[in-house]
Amino acid sequence: MANGSRQAAWEFFGAELKRRREDAALTQVELGARVFVSGGYIGQFEQAIRKPQLDVAQRIDEVLQTDGIFERLCRKLIDDPRYADYFAHVVELERLATRICEFAPTVVPGLLQTQEYARAFTIAANPFKTDEYVDEIVTARLERSRILDDAARPEYWVTLHENVLRIPVGGPGAMAEQLERIARLMRERTAVVTVLPYAAGAHAAMGGMLQLMEFQDAPPVAYTETSFSGTLVDEPAVVKRAHRAYDLLRVATLSPEASLAMVESAAEDFRLCVSTT
Repeated sequence: MANGSRQAAWEFFGAELKRRREDAALTQVELGARVFVSGGYIGQFEQAIRKPQLDVAQRIDEVLQTDGIFERLCRKLIDDPRYADYFAHVVELERLATRICEFAPTVVPGLLQTQEYARAFTIAANPFKTDEYVDEIVTARLERSRILDDAARPEYWVTLHENVLRIPVGGPGAMAEQLERIARLMRERTAVVTVLPYAAGAHAAMGGMLQLMEFQDAPPVAYTETSFSGTLVDEPAVVKRAHRAYDLLRVATLSPEASLAMVESAAEDFRLCVSTT
């Protein structure tokens, strides 16, 4: 489903939610209380500013007695075979975010990946999948990264563990190209990237990847991911803890200037490996 069609469908979801809520003689605050979100959230769902998670859509169906219509709509709109079930909603939120902060412990974040890096990583994670499957995943990842080309792009802050610069995904040539792309985005100030060096030792987010997203008219969320699953969190206390963990990471990173120098040096090392083979 194209982005424009998907947004129109979410607008239909919102309009239908408003109609069904008013038919039930409930205010946004009253419906929100019954499905365990704020009235402001309900208003954002109705305006298609924010998309509800599946469990919220299911609770709305229960309260409004709508025979599963909102669950079915939600499943259809977040169903994209190119993304894992737990990640599809994150992709929608990235498009709405005004600020994204990300920590990557081992792999270049998807928003920064080049085609060759994305392909090598996808094949490594899915060694028995067809070329067609790999192409779909890579295309989806590159489409995600287009939000950084938009004039209204979010502020993008990235902390890379030094692992990310050293693990040769796709071989020296692919890594050199990948690191050169990151360096270019840093120089163009499209993203603020800092590196957490090995010398920093233990850090506040050793459990895995962490992404924080902020929005113009909605509360922030946190997303964490391990090798086989991901969790999207909007509980304010947990999101606050995630922000604190990210702040602690930032304190331990190299400066932007020193980080750029390390990224460029690593890229040059991989280029030398290519030239000597």
